[in-house]
Amino acid sequence: MRVLFAGTPQPAVPSLEALFASPRHEVVAVLTRPDAPTGRGRRMERSPVRKIAEEHGTEVLTPRRPRDPEFLERLAELAPDVCPVVAYGGLIPPAALSIPPRGWVNLHFSLLPAWRGAAPVQHALLAGDEITGACTFQLEEGLDTGPVYGTVTEEIRRTDTSGDLLERLSGDGARLLVATLDGIEDGTLHAVPQPKDGVTLAPKITVEDAHVDWKTPAQHIDRQVRACTPAPGAWTTLGGERVKLFPLTPLPGASEVEPGRIVLDKRGMTVGTGSGHVVRLGDVQPQGRKRMSAADWARGLRLADGDARFE
Repeated sequence: MRVLFAGTPQPAVPSLEALFASPRHEVVAVLTRPDAPTGRGRRMERSPVRKIAEEHGTEVLTPRRPRDPEFLERLAELAPDVCPVVAYGGLIPPAALSIPPRGWVNLHFSLLPAWRGAAPVQHALLAGDEITGACTFQLEEGLDTGPVYGTVTEEIRRTDTSGDLLERLSGDGARLLVATLDGIEDGTLHAVPQPKDGVTLAPKITVEDAHVDWKTPAQHIDRQVRACTPAPGAWTTLGGERVKLFPLTPLPGASEVEPGRIVLDKRGMTVGTGSGHVVRLGDVQPQGRKRMSAADWARGLRLADGDARFE
């Protein structure tokens, strides 16, 4: 089939590369978000999907909005049979949904109807889910409500961050997406409506959502940090300055350390939580500095044991 691929971040790249490698489908163009400022210098950066598309010499479309008349006109001219979507980052309007005869097929990183929305992997980790997955479904006007073509499942490991889990799902999902398009072309695969029960929502995780509240249980803090790694990055403050947190370890046994109170020992730094347990910090990144171990950071600060507190 003639394919127009829509996607933007790194997790969409394996799917685009799998489509380029497929002998059955032709990628006629790629739709991605416009270049955006990144880093401290705020340099304009191409999306990961755009970079791959340009390496293959494929036409790239970057409308500010997919409802722009110029984009809709070009989409009609390209006459794709189907438009696969992986984390594009914009709402596809009805006018665009109606153009390809086989519709728009979305790869979503959850087992729908669970975790509809922008951050399914992060919310699965926050909720303590043991199993997640990816699915392909027919895109429609509702938020991730369309009928499902196929699924793959994935176990959530004890130490998984959202980055770890998304990397595995993006690889498995790429193979699922190509198999879905093959089945649609063959006429052997038909979408099935989602169950009405089990719907959960996964809105975008904001920077404020990533602020650790040390009064919450140790288990929740562990999940929060892993869910926010690598983005937007869990954080706390010490003396009014922000400190980015990387995965930490809840320790067994009760403790009388107050929530947020820092305790130093030979192995580094532990912090009290709201459940009466402490967590051992792994790496940290103080404001304006590089990532380092919490132990090295504590030695540099010369903190007095038990006198410092995270907020």
